[in-house]
Amino acid sequence: MEKALKVEPNEMLESFDDINQSMRFNYYPPCPQPENVIGLNPHSDAAALTILLQASDIEGLQIRKDGQWISIKPLTNAFVINIGDILEVID
Repeated sequence: MEKALKVEPNEMLESFDDINQSMRFNYYPPCPQPENVIGLNPHSDAAALTILLQASDIEGLQIRKDGQWISIKPLTNAFVINIGDILEVID
């Protein structure tokens, strides 16, 4: 990952050396009444990495590009890796 981000070797290791690390799992089952779903407020992921398993073809993930939110077409049963705010600071 350091090579892809073009940072010095071990820079990421040193950056995360004294930080507590955790893992969280969320599961959002299909809603029986999707027309009533409010969803989450627009946000960025604060963590270093977010790993999403797209288990269905329902759109929900968006990215922000040039000031606009763009829906991402899901790839069923694919993992999507998002770089969070912490790694953007390093880059």
